[in-house]
Amino acid sequence: MRRIPLSHRSHVIGLQPLETGVAEHESALERDFVTLASFMDASAVVTAQPVTIRFEHEGRQRRYTPDFRVDWSDGRCEIVEIKYRADLRAGWNRFRPAFAAARSWARSNGARFRIATERGVRGPQLDAAKRLLPLRAAPIDTALAERALAHVGDNAVSFADLVGMLPASREAGLAVVWRLIARGALVVDLSAPITAQTRVTSR
Repeated sequence: MRRIPLSHRSHVIGLQPLETGVAEHESALERDFVTLASFMDASAVVTAQPVTIRFEHEGRQRRYTPDFRVDWSDGRCEIVEIKYRADLRAGWNRFRPAFAAARSWARSNGARFRIATERGVRGPQLDAAKRLLPLRAAPIDTALAERALAHVGDNAVSFADLVGMLPASREAGLAVVWRLIARGALVVDLSAPITAQTRVTSR
């Protein structure tokens, strides 16, 4: 069974469908991490509670089960613990031996262990993920999409200029551009909020 998280205020149990399967989460921050991972790499395999690591500390046998294993499409493998920064600070002395054991286990198994907090998970990229993920499978006007891609070509244009040049209503133009960004056919800097001035390029 999955453990009850330290931060009861964040206890949000659920299942999140991904293109590669389903990932279980038990906090809002875990849910957001899964959303971000699936947005960054649609082919990533996210596995909840992937392994129980046994280790010895102060003469006693202990166990630790990290939150997720992420197998990225480029071959990287990460073992990830999700913690709110306040919980991490409050329980650091208790968590540290388990985290050290996890790092050692990860190195021995061709993986990397890391801790993800709200500082790394929540931000413009997550905001973009929540907006764009539902659009990946949404229908698209192929004729307008081809016009948009041809206009961008090898150059960078502003988001507003690209929408404005399309021979369609603003609503239809926005729908096409957002869908192309969601599918990765058009690229923007997702480390900052998307605005009318955001530069858009092709893949």
